[in-house]
Amino acid sequence: MNLSFKNVEKHFGTLRVVEQFSSDIAPGELVALVGPSGCGKSTLLHLAAGLEKVSQGEVLADGRPITGPDPSRMLMFQENALYPWLTLAQNVSMALELQKVGRAEARTRAVQWLEKVKLKGFEDYFPHQVSGGMRQRCALARAFITAPEVLLLDEPFGALDALTRMTLQDALRALIRETRPTVLLVTHDVNEALFLADRIVVFSQRPSRVLKEFNLAAREKSHDLSDFAGLRREILGLLGIETERTEDETFTSEEIAA
Repeated sequence: MNLSFKNVEKHFGTLRVVEQFSSDIAPGELVALVGPSGCGKSTLLHLAAGLEKVSQGEVLADGRPITGPDPSRMLMFQENALYPWLTLAQNVSMALELQKVGRAEARTRAVQWLEKVKLKGFEDYFPHQVSGGMRQRCALARAFITAPEVLLLDEPFGALDALTRMTLQDALRALIRETRPTVLLVTHDVNEALFLADRIVVFSQRPSRVLKEFNLAAREKSHDLSDFAGLRREILGLLGIETERTEDETFTSEEIAA
């Protein structure tokens, strides 16, 4: 599904958050939005999800204006938002049951997706019985099980430790390659954006405007990212982050958000 922002502006009363944002996201493309906290990145996700209305301009899905939520567009938050009174399998299967899939079939498919995200054997555990990374794996399974055409990710791994975050980035990339949704990712982690994205859009402070876009679609990547040191330095410079460090030092989400 093609996702398009046409001269989009968003204001909350007198607070101007987004100004004149335009972008076309091709089917199957992953675009990462990077910028200071409060610059409107998550607001753009909410507009694409149909949870907010534009103040000016329009947001289109395959050329049709987005006027509200739709199952074809799935929004995943930093918090896993699992129901604590349901097992992992029940949390995942509920997404299908809400679409009128029978309980038995929903359970079977939920178990299959939990296996895909390496949670086989934990189907009947409750969220409080597993780690934060496992809960987020469950949330990934729930997001993908309905086969959304557009996946909207709002810092999905921001609350996790660095090692768990990289493991889940690998899992996410594998699922995206298998299912090929159009993806819009909000992240404060420049390394995450470099590793996952086909294109990175860097925003200014609020009211946000695009400072620069970087096309990475043709680049081979690993978590090493040593070939991207210069690009990372340029992105951090656009964000006003001091970059007089060694090439292999990691910049944390907190540094980017400062």
